[in-house]
Amino acid sequence: MTTDTQQTGPVTAETENLYAVIEQARFVLFDFDGPICRLFAGHSAEDVAKDLVRWLEQQGLRELLTEEERVHPDPMAVLYAVNRRHPHSDLVVELEDRLTQQELKAAPSAWPTEFADPLIRTWSAIGVRLAVATNNSPRTAASYLEGRGLADCFVPNIYGRTHDLDQLKPHPHCLNRAMNALGAAPRSTLMIGDAPSDHQAAERAGVQFLGYARNSHKEKLLRDAGAEHVVGSLEPVLQALRGQA
Repeated sequence: MTTDTQQTGPVTAETENLYAVIEQARFVLFDFDGPICRLFAGHSAEDVAKDLVRWLEQQGLRELLTEEERVHPDPMAVLYAVNRRHPHSDLVVELEDRLTQQELKAAPSAWPTEFADPLIRTWSAIGVRLAVATNNSPRTAASYLEGRGLADCFVPNIYGRTHDLDQLKPHPHCLNRAMNALGAAPRSTLMIGDAPSDHQAAERAGVQFLGYARNSHKEKLLRDAGAEHVVGSLEPVLQALRGQA
């Protein structure tokens, strides 16, 4: 009996905390790659990073990257590295465009995050205003959402990477753009993200944050960054929302 009570108590408290976070939200900002889908699930991110490195080498710019950066599996790391050395340059613009084209190729084979589609549709159906705030290209997010029949839940409020990489999260630029467009007050806005940069951007924008961590490593990163509310699945979020509705 005591064991059951001990097991049930924390779950109940966690559910109540989640309910409280959701209840306050009149506007929800979704990060794209993670909470909505796994963009490179069927189109390797490592291969995209290699393509960017190969293109730089073809331009005679191999020395722009360190050895570690040349083998980094995240294409955004390559983009960040070039931007640090040549900020706001035509080279950064070209590299960002190449990354966007690779993202657009990946969008049709992206894996939907479990429970994301019904969560998005339910939130939209009960009148909560939704937006995307991502470090991916907004064209990529729009393409994916259109393919899933979810575009009407967001359009035109999809905000993402521009050629000005200094405005990527953890900078709150795309969150602030979304809130301005929605007419949203920070106190009634919730950000759902899966990375410390999402949490930092939410803090800087003054909005509530809900972390989504599909594995223990991501959860640790979010917790270490100070995220108070983290879920390993969107299912309890959907259940709490349906309970509220």
